[in-house]
Amino acid sequence: MMLKKYNSLLNLDATIASDLFEEYEHPWEVLPMIEMFILRIASKLGSEYEERDNNVYIHKTAKVSDTASITGPCIIGPNAEVRHCAYIRGKVIVGENSVIGNSTEVKNAIIFNNVQCPHFNYVGDAIMGEYSHIGAGVILSNVKSDKTNIVVKDGEEIYETGLRKFSAILGNHVEVGCNSVVCPGSIIGENSTVYPLTRVRGLISPNKIVKG
Repeated sequence: MMLKKYNSLLNLDATIASDLFEEYEHPWEVLPMIEMFILRIASKLGSEYEERDNNVYIHKTAKVSDTASITGPCIIGPNAEVRHCAYIRGKVIVGENSVIGNSTEVKNAIIFNNVQCPHFNYVGDAIMGEYSHIGAGVILSNVKSDKTNIVVKDGEEIYETGLRKFSAILGNHVEVGCNSVVCPGSIIGENSTVYPLTRVRGLISPNKIVKG
């Protein structure tokens, strides 16, 4: 449907990590490589970035609250905003104009440009495409209850990801309503909308509305 070389799922021009995605056929394959990629490009970021802590690189135009907690390696892009009590646990790329909001926790994730995770969210082992938005209380759940490796099913095709932790991939312009839970291994196609209080599992085609 939308898994091989991303098709329209993700706009690779909207992330500093585009070269990393080009190395792999399926988007979840980049998740174990985020830390390595950040360390690889850190010296090439230029003078507009400041290393404020060990391997934490913040663009000079980004706004970071004094109460935010950020662990490296991490890159926070131009005009991004990291708000009060946000918790970035390392291996995170935050794109240009993106928001990591109040009490939101992010780890091992690539946040494309113009993304919003503004209120009380958990984003672990995830990819969020440009202009995607998750409402207050949305959880991108990254581990199955039985702790087994995560499988992605696309019609008759079954992909063994080899990953025990992988929450979700949100395509461009995806909207997830407040207090929804996106289950491990879910992929939501571009321009799709998930209504509030909905549990999402598996693959959602582009341009769909998902109701709980």
